[in-house]
Amino acid sequence: MNAPYGLGLVVGKFAPLHKGHVLVLERAASLCQQVVVISYSNPELPGYEPDRREAWLKACFPSATVLVVTPDRLARWFPTGDAPVIPANDSPDVSQRQFVATLCTRVLHSHVDVVFTSEDYGDGFAAHLTERFRATSPRHPAVQHILVDRKRRAVPISSTDLRDNLWRHWSYLPPIVARSLVRRVTFLGGESSGKTALATRLAAELETECAAEYGRELWEEKNGDLAYEDMTLIAREQIRREDAAVNAAGGFVFCDTSPLTTLFYSLDIFGRADTELVTAAKRAYSTVVLCAPDFPFVQDGTRRDEAFRAKQHAWYESELGARGVFYATALGSLAERSQFVRHLLGL
Repeated sequence: MNAPYGLGLVVGKFAPLHKGHVLVLERAASLCQQVVVISYSNPELPGYEPDRREAWLKACFPSATVLVVTPDRLARWFPTGDAPVIPANDSPDVSQRQFVATLCTRVLHSHVDVVFTSEDYGDGFAAHLTERFRATSPRHPAVQHILVDRKRRAVPISSTDLRDNLWRHWSYLPPIVARSLVRRVTFLGGESSGKTALATRLAAELETECAAEYGRELWEEKNGDLAYEDMTLIAREQIRREDAAVNAAGGFVFCDTSPLTTLFYSLDIFGRADTELVTAAKRAYSTVVLCAPDFPFVQDGTRRDEAFRAKQHAWYESELGARGVFYATALGSLAERSQFVRHLLGL
């Protein structure tokens, strides 16, 4: 069946793109031959940068025309120097409408037939576009407005709610958006400093994923007889586990160590490290937690001794400082550390 409308328009910040937006965009796609999506924000909202929003929109709606607006792009689109200024997020409706109308006529070179929103402002928006389009095309039909899920019954969420507490509302994110927003938290520290207990506890408390330490598993499997080549293999597998955990995570992946740990052991045991491992050890994390050796050392038959634990801890402090990596030090009991990390994450 032919679509009843030619060109449909959806406008938003999409910071982040959520299932309510998807509902509106899917409705537009079902009723229009072509859909244009315009996204802009002034100021930009941290964590939801233009390139990221553009990637989400294009991945979720590959057949749509996606226009993510930035000052640099406006300068390219208006080489004569008369580019409009992106209106502030709190600017009056008329400023927003004028801006979008200018993008339609001078960047897209198109007059839309229908706009889709989930807000009451949609009628006035459609009326303004009609007036602007008729200024150059007097016979242009009135732009229609289709309101989608105004009462938020189908998808009871807003971008503001998501930004206020992304983790709590995680299920409202499309999978591709969720994966890109997962925060990887790594726990570093000397032997017997509580890394594993803390990572697994937080993953259980927040019902998300923990990337277990592969190096320890391989050490036990080979009865402590690790070869130099194993160091790079450990880093590869640790990264693979982290990446796999992201696909199933509910906001966070708690990583029991990182390739930086493997770098320490490679240097300590063999006095050298493979270039691949050196590169892997530069892997960035959303949050780095250094577990303090502030409780008695527990020997489980696989660890060195308390002096070695202190040496490791000092190495992490020095190495993270030299790399300019911000980290937080977790102290006290397991419960106290868990509460500390939750506070650090804004939970």
